[in-house]
Amino acid sequence: MTDLRCHRRDAICQSAAHEVALECLLAGIRAAQPSARVAETLSVNDGTLTVETDEVSEYDLEAYDDVVVLGGGNAAAQFASALEDELGEWLTGGVVVTDDPAETSIVNVHAGDHPIPSDDGVAGTERVLKAADACGEDDLVLATITGGGSALLAAPAPGLALLDLQAVTNELLACGATIDEINAVRKHCSAIKGGHLARAVAPASLVTLVLSDVVGDNLSVIASGPTVPDDSTYRDALGVLERYDLSVPQAVWDHLEAGANDERPETPTATDPVFDRTHTHVLGNGRTALEAARESALEAGYEPLILASGVRGEAREAALTHVAIAEECRKTGLPVTPPAVLLSGGETTVTLGDDPGAGGPNQEFVLSGALALEDEEIVVSSVDTDGIDGATDVAGAIADGSTIPEQAGRDALERNDALSVLEEASAVIRTGPSGTNVNDLRAIVVEPSE
Repeated sequence: MTDLRCHRRDAICQSAAHEVALECLLAGIRAAQPSARVAETLSVNDGTLTVETDEVSEYDLEAYDDVVVLGGGNAAAQFASALEDELGEWLTGGVVVTDDPAETSIVNVHAGDHPIPSDDGVAGTERVLKAADACGEDDLVLATITGGGSALLAAPAPGLALLDLQAVTNELLACGATIDEINAVRKHCSAIKGGHLARAVAPASLVTLVLSDVVGDNLSVIASGPTVPDDSTYRDALGVLERYDLSVPQAVWDHLEAGANDERPETPTATDPVFDRTHTHVLGNGRTALEAARESALEAGYEPLILASGVRGEAREAALTHVAIAEECRKTGLPVTPPAVLLSGGETTVTLGDDPGAGGPNQEFVLSGALALEDEEIVVSSVDTDGIDGATDVAGAIADGSTIPEQAGRDALERNDALSVLEEASAVIRTGPSGTNVNDLRAIVVEPSE
């Protein structure tokens, strides 16, 4: 398990409410780490692997020649390490790609980059696909799929280059598109996403183990669904580029238009025989983190209320709604009586303006919320559970109504430069890579009125 700590904790926690908020966030992240999820959901007894989530599934390990781990994502190496501990001698090999390495003895861990794909990611993904192609009918593949896999498992489709993937990814992340829209494009520019890893693995048995960072746990969207059927199409991907008026390389347009004109095969759908021997299990998601944060709030003597696990939309606007509910709690005791902690998960977005500064959705959420507050007895906090908010080295931030100078804060919000002003106010939360990724987690602490 990654040793999760918050850097400069004393400077961040300016009150008891700050401390409660931070502890809720850290508790949520820890509960979603692969070691915790594997320990709770997987077991091996007498050669039988049991996976217990919403249903119980059993796999006779003695029936397979080899058992290998393949996958990618922010938590892929931590996942592989936990599986090595659980499976022991039953595990015979594997390859994963991640930006957060962990010590393993059997599974080969290869470096990649997130959120923009890189040469390292391409090289690691080639090894994943090579290992997949080597699997036979009598082998079992455990695919570890986690958030961040869309960038880390980088395999340009024939006719495209890494530079094309990098350009289209930059455009998609800046335009305010939803993750479903973003990944529809990614899947149709890739040789591994959208079910293509399952195609490479077949006819081996394939069991996908998922840590979900997607609202609603849509399996075809998590890491762009490398091992599951895909219902999106080339035409859908073209629609995203057109809808957001994106400037992408001509090679991408040509590739997607060829697919839309039936000149390239579509991604495999549910009726494709490559999925005949596949099973998928979600071991953890945003709800996992929320429930742990809820327990942390209770232990601190605060009444928790989970508002929603699937908050979406612009980060700065979502913050105003959260603040309004917190103010209502403090004023009327509804929908929950203070001392209370309001919790939410999901994934907000930021639509970048011209020449943006540094930040991310969680930092922008906290900055917007803090500027809207008039009360120091309400603390707003938000993190990306992977420890990396946007393209920064911080997980998120924590603030109250007095943390940010008004004019400096509004100027920073206007230019999408939340990091600078939050850093100046000692309000950023730095954990380093957390070893997991189950999307965003927010805690708003409301103290009682005097």
